[in-house]
Parts: sequence; C-alpha cells; structure tokens
Amino acid sequence: MTRDLPVPPRAEHDGGILAGASRLDLWLHASLTLLVLASVVRYLDGHGLGDRAWLVLPGAALLLAVYVAGHAVRRHPVWLAVLVVLFVGLALLAPSFSWAAVPLVFVALRVLSFQQAVAVTVLLVAVVAAAWTRMTGVLDPTVVLGPACIAVLSVVAYRVLERDATLRRRLLADLEQAQDDVADAERRAGVVAERTRLSREIHDSVAQGLTSINLLLEAAQQDWNDRPETARAHVSHAATAARSSLDEVRRVVRDLAPAELDGRGPAALTDAIRALCERAERVSGVPTDLRIHGDPVPVSGAVATAVLRTARGALANVAEHSRASAATVTLTYLESEVALDVRDDGVGISVGAHNPQDLRGYGLAGIRSRVAELGGELVVESRPGEGTVVAASFPLPRRG
Repeated sequence: MTRDLPVPPRAEHDGGILAGASRLDLWLHASLTLLVLASVVRYLDGHGLGDRAWLVLPGAALLLAVYVAGHAVRRHPVWLAVLVVLFVGLALLAPSFSWAAVPLVFVALRVLSFQQAVAVTVLLVAVVAAAWTRMTGVLDPTVVLGPACIAVLSVVAYRVLERDATLRRRLLADLEQAQDDVADAERRAGVVAERTRLSREIHDSVAQGLTSINLLLEAAQQDWNDRPETARAHVSHAATAARSSLDEVRRVVRDLAPAELDGRGPAALTDAIRALCERAERVSGVPTDLRIHGDPVPVSGAVATAVLRTARGALANVAEHSRASAATVTLTYLESEVALDVRDDGVGISVGAHNPQDLRGYGLAGIRSRVAELGGELVVESRPGEGTVVAASFPLPRRG
C-alpha cells in the first residue's frame, strides 16, 4: 500500500510557486530592466528633465538597484515589499511605468506563497488601473480589465503548474519509498532463501554424514570383541566419512558443488552416483543396485548437484527409515531431462502418489524444494508394506 508522504520542503527563501524555475531569472532581469528603461525614455520624451523628473529618474534607478540587490538578500519578502512600494510610487508619478507590474507579478509568484502572491497581484493591478485612469481622466474598462485578465491568467496557470509539480514530487517520493520497500523485501527474501539453502544442504550432506558415522561406529562397537578386524574397518570408514563431511561443510558454506563432481566431464554425475551407491551400501548394509539408461551427457553444475544430493537424501531415508532389504537407483539420460528413481522394498509410508508435501521429516521436503527451484518434478509413490519410490526429473537445455 502506498503511503502518503510529505512533500519535500522548499528552501526558506524560495517559497513561491515558481521557486524551481531557474531559467526564469534571466527573463525577469531582462524584462524588468527593459521595461523600466523604456518607461524612463518615454517619460523623458514627453516631459524632459522638468516636471517630476527629479523624482521619477532617481526612483527608477533605485527600483533597478533594489532589484539587483535582491540577489544579496536571497529575495526576502521584505525585499519584494520595497520593490512594490517603489513601483507604486513610480506608477502614480508616471503611468508609463505600469508595464513593470508584469515582471513584478512573476517575481511575487517566485518569492511568495500562492495566497500572498495573489494579494500582491491584486494590489499591482489596482495601482495600474488607478494610474492610467488618473492620467486619462476617464475610467476605461480595458485599462481595468486588461491587466486584471493578464494577472488572473498568469496566477491561475502557475497555480496549475504548482499542483502538478507537487503531485510529481509526491509520486517521486512514493516511488523512492516503494523502491526501498522492494529492496528490503528482496534482502529479507535473500536471507530466507540462504537459510533454507543452508539447512537443506546441511541436512543432505553433514547430517547424513553424521548418520553414516554413527551407524559405522555402532557396527564397530558390536564387532569390537568378536571381529576386531571388521570393527577397525568400520572405524576407518567412519573416519573417512568424517573427513568427507568436513569437506562438504566447507563446500556448502561456499555454495560449491560436491567434490565428486569436480572436473570429470559428462561422466562425472554417473561416477558420483555410483560412488554414492557403493558408500550407502557399505554404511547401511542394504544392497543397492545402480542402473544407468541412456548415454551420459554434460549436465550443468546446479542440476548435477541437485541430482546427487537428491539421491543422497533418498538413500539416507532408505537407510534410516525403510527397513528395506534392497534398493535400486536408476539414472536416466533423456534428450530434454535427466531422471533419477530411488526404489526400495521397505515398510513404505502413508502418502498418496504425487503428494510429497505430506511426508514427515526435512529430507523429502528439502528434496522437493531443490527440485522445484530447478523447474523439475518430484513424485513419491508408496504404500505401507510395499516400499517407496522417489522419482525426480530435472530439465536440460536443448542441445544443438
């Protein structure tokens, strides 16, 4: 849900609705200067240096000087008030200076808030109308309505611009907040995904290695007195499994593929599955038959790792829970996928086909999530007393 965010505040000296129009400065400078100078020329042309020239000329010079000084005082409202007072005096003395009201309206819009700028604009329009009426001696509707219409159109137009700018700033603030929220959500999702990966990989590597070590040491304890040679062999295998588990921990932390898959080409996965079956049979005592269908093809590291760890997890379940007398692992290479089946003749479990979500333990849940991450499919078929089949397939990129 998008939250209403405050509009970024303007600087204290830039409170007007044209505060962000930086290019307007040049045109304001040029317009006010040219209009004042033109008014001075017209006054001199009509009145010369007599009459009120001693007030008009210094007043015009002071108006320009105060305007230039506005850069030093950062266009403070007091500065604008001085400009307006000087303009009112000049317009009443010489109505030709009334045209200077146009740039002053824009200056007010740039410096003041909307309500204050409207008040100043009304004052300027009234002064212009009064000055021209005083000069002509006749109340001319065009003299009153012309400046009024110009002022109204200018103020309303820039009022619309101000609202559009405010809306854009709010939308930009909302967008930035939304981007921050998305980034936070992605970071949280990344943390959760990494935790899930670590827990899954630890279960399928370290936990199973520890289980193997435990089984081997229990077997060694049973054979310690009667068959010491066999017991020592079990202890040796347990030590090998411990070293392998330690190496696997390091590889999991670094997010590396299992060591069995390193640098063996297309046959790496097949050789790794064969070694896994031999090790599982040696540790659990359950005869494990490996069947390979199709010609081995290059498989990406992610898919090969998933296949190997899926087989490892399934065989660990066979050793720990199935009470099976035999197991069969089938690895099939097809044109568009590589498939793995692990079948046992154990006690089975109560689960419907194609519904591995009801299975107990983290092992099959981890297998399910790993297969899903790679776009594969997992099917578990089992009935109590009739064994279990875990079938996983992983898509391969099209060749050629």
